[in-house]
Amino acid sequence: MQEYPPIPTVGDEAAPEFAGHLWLLEAVEGSLLRFQLRTSGAIRFGGQQHVYHDDDAIPRQCRRAVRHVRERLNRAALRRAVDDASSLTFVGWATHRERIDYDWGRLPPFLGIDVFDADADAFRPPDDAEAIFDRLGLDPSNAVERERHSRDFDPDSYRIPASAWYDGSAAGVLICDKRDGRALLKNSEIPTPPENPIESENADSLAAAVATDRRFERVATRLRERGQAPTVDALRDRLLEDVYREEHGRLFGGERAIDESALRTAVARRAQRFLGG
Repeated sequence: MQEYPPIPTVGDEAAPEFAGHLWLLEAVEGSLLRFQLRTSGAIRFGGQQHVYHDDDAIPRQCRRAVRHVRERLNRAALRRAVDDASSLTFVGWATHRERIDYDWGRLPPFLGIDVFDADADAFRPPDDAEAIFDRLGLDPSNAVERERHSRDFDPDSYRIPASAWYDGSAAGVLICDKRDGRALLKNSEIPTPPENPIESENADSLAAAVATDRRFERVATRLRERGQAPTVDALRDRLLEDVYREEHGRLFGGERAIDESALRTAVARRAQRFLGG
């Protein structure tokens, strides 16, 4: 699986000199996540450079995105499109909270940004990547502008647009050209510290704060839509994936530590009560 190069910030020495037509993609808060369909049909996941050799290695805030890709990826369409599906490495954002409280019901857990083609030894152009993610059942990252000529783009005077995923400005813009040039223009007006940290004295009080009936209802609905029963284990696992995604910056910022085993037990008890047990 192809490693993904670091994305420089506009103004850094490593930032490229853009040429030709640019695509401007909304940058969302989250972690870069790669995946590759293996010959066996299993999906291999990794971060920007490291491969996750088992599910326990997947960062907690990315687990919802991993499940989303596993459930949504159209494997048959991918195999029809290329002779060797494993020749493609897909890259995107595993969306999760750091500072911004997105509309989590609308923001997809995974947003695709790049596709590396090993046969061509190059990333596919931004328009091809967008179409590929669409065909495979995954959402591409929101394109703020398409085919804007580089001579008409001045990052120093560019105004960060509104986000497609909450009522506020985007976290930044990912600038892409068709020669594999990438750079991130960050929104400097978004506050750096995480806001409103979730305070709790123990696992039970933390579970009471995050394992709400509303979240259980949302998880139960997703399970039923996929023809699965909302069992205690299924509710617990998926609700925690949602919590780690939606509350990551509030749960794990600063010096706070969480006993995840105790939290799983406390959430399971609340799931049992939700089911009427």
